[in-house]
Amino acid sequence: MRPSFLLIISGAPGAGKTTLARQLARKLNLPLVAKDDIKEALFDSLGWKDRAWSKQLGRATYELMYYFVEQQLAVGRSLIVESNFDSAHASPRFRAIQDKHPFAPIQIILNADGNVLVERFKTRWASGARHPGHVDHLSAPEEIEKLRDHRYAPLDLGGAVIEMDTTNFATVDYAELFGMLKGYLDSSVYAVAPKAETR
Repeated sequence: MRPSFLLIISGAPGAGKTTLARQLARKLNLPLVAKDDIKEALFDSLGWKDRAWSKQLGRATYELMYYFVEQQLAVGRSLIVESNFDSAHASPRFRAIQDKHPFAPIQIILNADGNVLVERFKTRWASGARHPGHVDHLSAPEEIEKLRDHRYAPLDLGGAVIEMDTTNFATVDYAELFGMLKGYLDSSVYAVAPKAETR
């Protein structure tokens, strides 16, 4: 019996992770565990106030993410997980889950030019589209510095890794990406995905 697969979508804030993850969840008919969805549910349940509280709920969010991922893999289900994972912290957590519930990882890592990411962050902040619990007005200096200088690396899990530059969304070939994923999922390494929706 082939193992379940875990599709990990990671990268910089503003790189397009959530949009891509939702598209793939629909196309592959897979459950999606997304960091901001969980964190914003916690804000709605427990309230929001300042940067320290946001960070505290951020830590709780990651614990819930790992829990939800493990519960799906424990019963043999493949799924997608999306966040701006830091390899040093996330790799050991996923390896611990993998030791208990073997899965085949596929990683999609999104990066973009730092100045472009900063402009996207500012635009999103100004639009008011983000949940106020993220307190972007308080975290902006810290986030902007990270966006300019930090590039996200794949997690230390082995398996397939697809790295994408999303500096210009218009040039991203999503059809090619979907084709690559289908090739991986049809191979002998990965469990067969549920039938994708046809539209």
